[in-house]
Amino acid sequence: MPPTTPEWLTKRDGTLTPGLRDFITVVAIGGQPNYRLEVRPAGGQFTCGVTQSVNGKRLDDGLGRAATADEALSGGLDQLRRYLGW
Repeated sequence: MPPTTPEWLTKRDGTLTPGLRDFITVVAIGGQPNYRLEVRPAGGQFTCGVTQSVNGKRLDDGLGRAATADEALSGGLDQLRRYLGW
């Protein structure tokens, strides 16, 4: 089950939905799947990759680490928000 969609995203007609695998969350805006967040283990911690769905471009800096998968996903959402300027 995906996390609750943050307010900054719902204000722009955005939603979070589960991906095809349990470590993927899809960010849809206006009903279109625009971004993919992938939470993966990383050296005893977790990291979240943020990818633009239409072209596969990585948007995250790849440096963030978190103690839990939920914290990593939250960090990935924050990186997406900053990238979008929201």
